[in-house]
This record gives sequence, structure tokens and C-alpha cells, in this order.
Amino acid sequence: MNCIIVDDDQITCKILEGYVAKSSSLTLVGTFSDSIAARNIFTERKDIDLVFLDIMMPEMDGFDFITSLDYPPNIIIVSSAEKYAVKAFDFNVVDYLLKPITYGRFCKAIDKTIRYFSRKEIASTGDEEIFIKKGSSLVKLKLRDIVFIEALENYVTLNTSDDRFTIHFTMKAIEHQMPSGVFIRVHRSFIINKSMIQAIKENSLDLIVGNNVKSIPVGKSFRDGLLNDINVMAR
Repeated sequence: MNCIIVDDDQITCKILEGYVAKSSSLTLVGTFSDSIAARNIFTERKDIDLVFLDIMMPEMDGFDFITSLDYPPNIIIVSSAEKYAVKAFDFNVVDYLLKPITYGRFCKAIDKTIRYFSRKEIASTGDEEIFIKKGSSLVKLKLRDIVFIEALENYVTLNTSDDRFTIHFTMKAIEHQMPSGVFIRVHRSFIINKSMIQAIKENSLDLIVGNNVKSIPVGKSFRDGLLNDINVMAR
């Protein structure tokens, strides 16, 4: 995986650079002391797979950095403060490393990232489980239990048959993260679980939500993609 380090602490950067050099699965593309310079590399390269990211950064903090990217890569937070850990997982980070970072803990985070990275490359059945923040807790949720996803400004809501979860994500980013074998975007504000479709109409579709049916709009630019993605029997 191609990776970058984004941290204004020079000592931490040197430590991480040494750890990355020891890892046969990582290639260091660059080290940046501010988020603005780091973000610029994403306009030049599309092959950054992993970011080691500090939260407290000048000009733009780590959370704003993640939000600014349409398709965030794998993120490992590197921080001296434990208090941001729960909030960090709202941003779908892979791991959270506390400074000072030991080589053993670094290796564990990389192994976890490799498993996560590889899983995203494999066709998904929706049986994968994610953890979503609800109040002060993290709740386990199977992807296939998500009925639809709705945009809400800089957030999205994940709707199941009996609950909903709001996370800090863009629609472009969540669309990129969700398995295409299970989910499809049908509108600029909606991504739906294909197995929950009951009927497709001219400008909308009906989803089964528990014992109810919910109507979801279908955008003109998304309709052909939807019809091409499902099995339509015709004479």
C-alpha cells in the first residue's frame, strides 16, 4: 500500500518513517507537516491507500482533512490525545494509535489495515459488520441490515428496519465504501439496498422497511444504471 504521513511533530514523523521502512507491505510516498500540503497530493495522485494522520494540525485539523476528501483512503489516526478516539471512528478510521507509538502496536495496526484493505477488493455479500457510534457507545451493524442511506448536509443517515444512525460522511465517500453488489445509488441523496426493492416506478421505487413500504426518489441520471444492475425479465 502506498502511504503518507501527516503530522507536525517531527519526532513522530521520524519514528513512523522508520517503521514504514521496515514493512514490506508499505511504500512511503511522502511526509507532510500540514494538512493543506498533504491534501494537494490527492489532486496529483490517485494511488494513496493509507494515511497516518494526526488530529491537531495547523490550518486544517485531521477531521476536516478527512471530510475534505471525496474518497478518503484507509486512515490510521496518530494522536497524543485519547479523547478523540470515539469521534474518530465516526469517520470510519481503521485504527487509532496513541503516541508514543511502539513498533508492536504499529504492526498490529498495519495487519488490521491489510485485512480491511483486502476485504474492500473482494465482492461483498453484505455479511460484513461495522461499528456505528450511537450516543457514547459503538453499536455493531451488519451491512445487509441497512435498508437505505440518505444524505443530510455533511452527514449521512444509515437507516435499518427499526433504527437510524447518523455519521459524519459525504455521499461520495459512503458510496465508495459500500459494496456495489449490495448497494446502489439511485439519487444524489439516496443509496439503497437492492435486496429491499419491492417495486420500481417511473421516478421512484418502493423499499421494504420492516412492515412498511417507503418511497425513494430515483434521479434521471441514475435510472439507467439501476435498471442495468438488476435482473429484468422481458419478452
